[in-house]
Amino acid sequence: MATQATANAPRSSSFLQLAIALQTLTIFLQAVSAGLLLTSSYGETLHSVGARVMYAASMLYVLAAVLAWKPGGGPSRPIWYASGFLVLASVQVVLGIAHVPSVHLPLGVLMFGLSVLALARR
Repeated sequence: MATQATANAPRSSSFLQLAIALQTLTIFLQAVSAGLLLTSSYGETLHSVGARVMYAASMLYVLAAVLAWKPGGGPSRPIWYASGFLVLASVQVVLGIAHVPSVHLPLGVLMFGLSVLALARR
């Protein structure tokens, strides 16, 4: 049984790293689409679709953290990071829908920075 857990650890760890990279990329693309939101007619649609993709990437990060922990025998700390990030993403979505750019924009920058840090840590 320990051999199987050890064999799954590199695979689940690389899935976790891929999930963090995807999350980081989607947040960066949200910043790009926010700029388009201000300058083009299709920016709002692009930013709205991007928000859904970013939220899905945050949920994938949680799933990857759980899979790296439970069957792979990894630490549980990434689950807390991923869960906290999902909470931040939820707040970000609510602030975006409510049109509160004074908090929405700085929170987006913070989320990008935290995501880059999580990616660099892996």
